[in-house]
Amino acid sequence: MEDDTGEKSSIVIGLIENRAKEVGMAAFDLRSASLHLSQYIETSSSYQNTKTLLQFYDPVVVIVPPNKFAPDGMLGVSDLVDRFYASVKKVVLARGCFDDTKGAVLIKNLAATEPSALGLDTYYKQYYLCLAAAAATIKWIEAEKGVIVTNHSLLVTFNGSFDHMSIDATSVQNLEIIEPFHSTLLGTTSKKRSLFHMLKTTKTTGGTRLLRANLLQPLKDIKTINTRLDCLDELMSNEQLFFGLSQALRKFPKETDRILCHFCFKPKRVTNEVLSADNARRSQVLISSIILLKTALDALPLLSKALKNAKSFLLANVYKTICENEKYVSIRKRVGEVIDEDVLHARVPFVARTQQCFAVKAGIDGLLDIARRTFCDTSEAIHNLANKYREEFKLPNLKLPFNNRQGFYFSIPQKDIQGKLSSKFIQVLKHGNNIHCSTLELASLNVRNKSAAAECYIRTEVCLEALLNSIREDASALTLLAEVLCLLDMIINSFAYTISTKPVDRYTRPEFTSNGPLAIDAGRHPILESIHNDFVPNNIFLSEASNMVIVMGPNMSGKSTYLQQVCLIVILAQIGCYVPARFSTIRVVDRIFTRMGSVDNLESNSSTFMTEMKETAFIMQNVSQSSLIFMDELGRATSSADGFAIAWSCCEHLLSLKAYSIFATHMENLSELATIYPNVRIVHFHVDIKSNRLDFKFQLEDGPRHVPHYGLLLAEVAGLPSSVIEMARSITSKITEKQTKQTEVNCRQYHQLQIVYRVAQRLICLKHSNQDEDSIRQALQNLKEQYINGTL
Repeated sequence: MEDDTGEKSSIVIGLIENRAKEVGMAAFDLRSASLHLSQYIETSSSYQNTKTLLQFYDPVVVIVPPNKFAPDGMLGVSDLVDRFYASVKKVVLARGCFDDTKGAVLIKNLAATEPSALGLDTYYKQYYLCLAAAAATIKWIEAEKGVIVTNHSLLVTFNGSFDHMSIDATSVQNLEIIEPFHSTLLGTTSKKRSLFHMLKTTKTTGGTRLLRANLLQPLKDIKTINTRLDCLDELMSNEQLFFGLSQALRKFPKETDRILCHFCFKPKRVTNEVLSADNARRSQVLISSIILLKTALDALPLLSKALKNAKSFLLANVYKTICENEKYVSIRKRVGEVIDEDVLHARVPFVARTQQCFAVKAGIDGLLDIARRTFCDTSEAIHNLANKYREEFKLPNLKLPFNNRQGFYFSIPQKDIQGKLSSKFIQVLKHGNNIHCSTLELASLNVRNKSAAAECYIRTEVCLEALLNSIREDASALTLLAEVLCLLDMIINSFAYTISTKPVDRYTRPEFTSNGPLAIDAGRHPILESIHNDFVPNNIFLSEASNMVIVMGPNMSGKSTYLQQVCLIVILAQIGCYVPARFSTIRVVDRIFTRMGSVDNLESNSSTFMTEMKETAFIMQNVSQSSLIFMDELGRATSSADGFAIAWSCCEHLLSLKAYSIFATHMENLSELATIYPNVRIVHFHVDIKSNRLDFKFQLEDGPRHVPHYGLLLAEVAGLPSSVIEMARSITSKITEKQTKQTEVNCRQYHQLQIVYRVAQRLICLKHSNQDEDSIRQALQNLKEQYINGTL
């Protein structure tokens, strides 16, 4: 397996579909030796569900069958990859490789968990497509990488994506979860960041990837969310524990989560045969993994000390399963018998090379000791050569840097070179204020040094063969360690650190219900509040009896920001983090849908309106009772009559469901919905008008408020002729007068129904209340009096 220390994805995906609109997906993570299987009905002809999962996994390779086997009207997964994921390597395997029977057998043999615990027997009969995709994926990985997956080493999850909140790819973009809007235009130095970049203070690559995965697929299980929040409570109230764990986690190497993959894969060939340079590279990576494992195990006692008195379930469980687990002591003992005690994981290239060459204790292998002697002699000769050149050419500041690609080279400050550099120096390159170069003598010594290091790596791997086989038997324990470290890194270095950098009580713990209201008191936008010190907080309240809020207000009054703010607070809450609000209670959301600003999509020959309708259709086809829907300016891209009709009918459809919806609109006619349907609530952003100028307050207030002709005021500022503005005023006043009369008729007709709904809403809220019995009795008495007096 290749050694890639960056954050680049290491996921290989197998994709297959049938004519019944079913798609099977197998996602194999090479870095953490895990396999995630999903099978689902593709409800959208544009493959929105598949696109969402592909965005989540961010694969480097996608494996598909050769022929198009897609349902009518759909382009097929192979064409989908060609069209939308051109930068991803596409591999076409024969359809015979997608064998579900072979996939089931492979998973039974390779999974770290017992097949019965995975529910394999029932899963096999129903979800055959993802097993077929798994067979093709594992076959390609073993052939391409020249390895065999170790039995009972894979972490396998079935149908994983549906145990979490689903956020479609369009919503991920609209909400700026991973990347900010216009990041390509503004550049990476833009002050406005995404939610991911705001929270990305993790110290390990695994922690960063886990954070990204959680933001794209937040949790749905209230018990798991509360377990994380209990852990955060303890960290926020116990400063010593927080700093102790932060210090302990720093002792683990940044790449600790990658200690697994080299123990979960065996090379196909015999180790002590004549080995090539490529094999020397593979041996080097393997030795590096052993050193990294040793460094991680050495850091465990410090973690154990920090966790010893932790009270929260999550931290106490980590202490019990990791710190008190004798397997790690046993592995450390086995490693200590072969690996030298002084060897540590290093990032400086030559230090790392030296550590790898001297990893195994002296005296175990004679040929290894000879190779080490040659390595030391050539390294010494290279340093002596540098000293010789310093004196001979009067270059006192000549340095001898090293990198893995070219080995040693000379770096000479330009100011030290008097006249022309001697012809003995070759490969001369200017690098800032220095000159980088080499000589024939240095090049010769570099070759001998590299050859001696390669011999050390190969002999070291032969010495480590027995150790590697014994470690592979405990691969599942290493999987657990890596998972725990990634989780601790995310909770401590991301969640707890972010909260601790804010003023006290700016972030609070959210509460959860499975079917209660969504209520946020004084919520703030988590990203924008760090840019605007005077950010205005706003509230939201949705319940079964009031499941739609229509937000009105002029352009630039804050409607889109408000919609995004509520979404981001819900996502933060469901990943188990505190939220920027005075108080919040959240009904667990299973899917978030957003429809925000659209533009023409020239690639798919879609106008702004067509793009808008496709997004809306996807929402209407996939919405569930626990969904959260945000729609910004629906219907504005077509004629006013048609746009209003579509917006109204979409609202009526969503009102019939239990899903919570927030509409932001300019169409003041939509406020008539509240006069007919008692479960609609109208709010508006307050704006003052001074001397024909709009003064935005960004404060949300109840009820519709007609800001007279705000569009005309903005048009006037933009420079439209006064005659045009006056004509527009007379036209709009006639339209407004007609609408006002209709609203009054509706109010009289539906007044009694509105009151009944308000009573029902108060009763539902009391049902989910945490107050004592006397307080609830008093609230019911007050409600009764208000109903009788007609003051509701």
